Amino acid sequence: MKINRFGKAEILTPQEITLLFSEGFVKPRDRALFGVCLYAAARINESCTLQKGDVIGTRGIRPKLIIRAYNTKGGQDTREIQVHPKLKEFLSEYSNELSGRNPHLFPGRHGLGHIHKASADRILREALRRVDLDERGMSSHSFRRTALTWMSDSGVPLRHIQSISGHRSLAALERYLGVTEQQKENAISTLVF
Repeated sequence: MKINRFGKAEILTPQEITLLFSEGFVKPRDRALFGVCLYAAARINESCTLQKGDVIGTRGIRPKLIIRAYNTKGGQDTREIQVHPKLKEFLSEYSNELSGRNPHLFPGRHGLGHIHKASADRILREALRRVDLDERGMSSHSFRRTALTWMSDSGVPLRHIQSISGHRSLAALERYLGVTEQQKENAISTLVF
């Protein structure tokens, strides 16, 4: 896992996100898997263990995806997260490939169980190499941390971000968020001498 000097997964730049989703992830499954991590700010295990029914309904992609409490870190509350239009696009493209009786959105090897997070990590490593991005500091958790930090940078209230992330406290969430160049520039521009 790529980590920065403070022990946290790197925050991705918009250019890195674009490159990964346009050229790095070559399969619809991979774009959907990591799209959930980014656009729903989900942990990789939460993404890997999603059930089809928590994302896809009788009319197609649901407006909100459901991350069940039993799949969250520490068995937190079940979360419903609005599906971003780009995530809906990734999920729609991928849903055309789904078949079989496996209830998981991302089936494991030979269609059994769900994809393992180690397999997801291999997919990410291959995508990073494909687009020649440095693997050090990058991990599946980079997508979650990026999403939450970008929400904070955009002025989304911390309580709302907390409801999406599932952090138990605002203090835990604040420690988790990264400081981006945009925040540094905003801080400097507010100085009054």
